[in-house]
Amino acid sequence: MLAFILRRLAQSIAVLLTVGLVSFFLFRYVGDPINSMVGQDTPAAEREALKEKLGLNDPAPVQFIHFIGNAARGRFGLSYRTSEPVNRLILERMPATLELSLCAAVFALFVGIPMGVYTGLYPRHWSSRLFQAISLVGVSLPTFLIGILLILLFAVILHWLPSFGRGQTSTFGWWTTNFTSWKGLQALILPSITLGLFQLTLIMRLVRSEMLEVMRTDYIKFARARGLTNRAINFGHALKNTLVPVITVTGLQLGSLIAFALVTETVFAWPGVGQLFIQSVQFADIPVMAAYLMLIGLLFVLINLVVDLLYFVVDPRLRTVRTGH
Repeated sequence: MLAFILRRLAQSIAVLLTVGLVSFFLFRYVGDPINSMVGQDTPAAEREALKEKLGLNDPAPVQFIHFIGNAARGRFGLSYRTSEPVNRLILERMPATLELSLCAAVFALFVGIPMGVYTGLYPRHWSSRLFQAISLVGVSLPTFLIGILLILLFAVILHWLPSFGRGQTSTFGWWTTNFTSWKGLQALILPSITLGLFQLTLIMRLVRSEMLEVMRTDYIKFARARGLTNRAINFGHALKNTLVPVITVTGLQLGSLIAFALVTETVFAWPGVGQLFIQSVQFADIPVMAAYLMLIGLLFVLINLVVDLLYFVVDPRLRTVRTGH
């Protein structure tokens, strides 16, 4: 187990270095950040002095080495747009994105898994066919269109839920949360459903296909022959053996929720990291863009590591292979 973890950590470091290399050289030639920081009437001498201060006159490899060294210490420099530390900008926005992604993941899991189990156990029932039709809609429609339709129905027509912003929040140190007020929880509902609907349909269809396959295996037939109850067979044997692919998809989708929340945050004017990234692209704010991609890469690496470790907990066959018994 220790050798496996060390090997995965070495691979993770290599992945992060690759992400840093790609993000740095990709955004290095996007626009002119000096134009975003100074006025049009700024003398050329001041522009050159600012470039020298920011290290933009250094060769690209030197800039990349400085970037990686600072990133390893959690320092991403100053924003070209606001001249504020990038760390502060991300920390201010991170709670909004994490809470939105958490609510979307909980919604996708706690609705998608039961729907998948039900449609797998009763594939010919009319309600199962209805769930499958709904899942096709969730997979087919783009996220921004789902958000607009939800806003039209629940905010414009019914006036039940707010259409933008975080609503009322509470602050605990650097963390701001929606969970302490009813208005804050209301503000979470529509963006969480919008962000989690695609993952819900994906999890539902995966669990359904795995349940259909598992229910045809020999050990399920033997369990029925032994006289076990349907509850014990369905949830104690069948569902447990569908968890390995579900854990894989769920882990990767959790990273995707955080990475691609920017569309949902744009539709609902949600003040998260994704919206910060969109604003940074418009102003060629290279430090913020590079820091965002490094952060997303780190999250994916950590999630993949946790998913690999969960395999050992869920599937005893992997533990047997690793130990050589």
